[in-house]
Amino acid sequence: GVEPGSVSTERLERMMEVMYGYISGLSDEEVAEGMDVLPGVLENLTTLAKMKDRVACGLVTGNVEGIARRKMRAVGILATDALAPPSAEQQKRTWLGSDDIGFLGGFGSDFCSGNIDDEARNHLDRSEQIAIAARRCRDSLPALLPEGDVRGLQRVVHVGDAPADVLAAKAYSISSDAEKHGLCVGMVAVATGSYGAEQLRELAGDPIPGRWEPVVLEDGMADPDFIEACGIL
Repeated sequence: GVEPGSVSTERLERMMEVMYGYISGLSDEEVAEGMDVLPGVLENLTTLAKMKDRVACGLVTGNVEGIARRKMRAVGILATDALAPPSAEQQKRTWLGSDDIGFLGGFGSDFCSGNIDDEARNHLDRSEQIAIAARRCRDSLPALLPEGDVRGLQRVVHVGDAPADVLAAKAYSISSDAEKHGLCVGMVAVATGSYGAEQLRELAGDPIPGRWEPVVLEDGMADPDFIEACGIL
């Protein structure tokens, strides 16, 4: 791993700044070039946007937060209004030109071990990013819920199409953070990427009711039961 304040950490920070500097100079059309939103994504997010009294949507990605903001706007996801506002912690960091399009999440710019020798770090880093997003959601709940509503975070659902997504959510389900807060971790593995349903299902393993509840959808977010698979209904 990379120790905070080390030369490697400084280089990572500088690299992320350069990456964002490049993207920030592009138009939304240029940012969106080569990216397609899969069937069902915008429709389901539009539905989730109407459920903000009990659902907070965010993004977990290994990408730099500022770049993620630009991408979500460029492909139309930000316009669904499903993504919850950024936490107070996120607002302390400035992304020049993107400060007004922030949203809740955990990003590679929040945590990156920098360890390229250990293949397991691919999903373990993402698990840390899930934990960051969950913590930020807990911290934001008083502002997100209706006045007088004292419900806490009860369920964390990760949606992804890669083995690292499944393994990251599974690792978080047995983490001290999930256990401390009594969280049920759901995983909706969408087989719309480079990996098949059987491979994702095998990695997910058996469910543990109330603790680890994975679902694999061959049609991804185009599945009419996607929101039910998230455990929301």
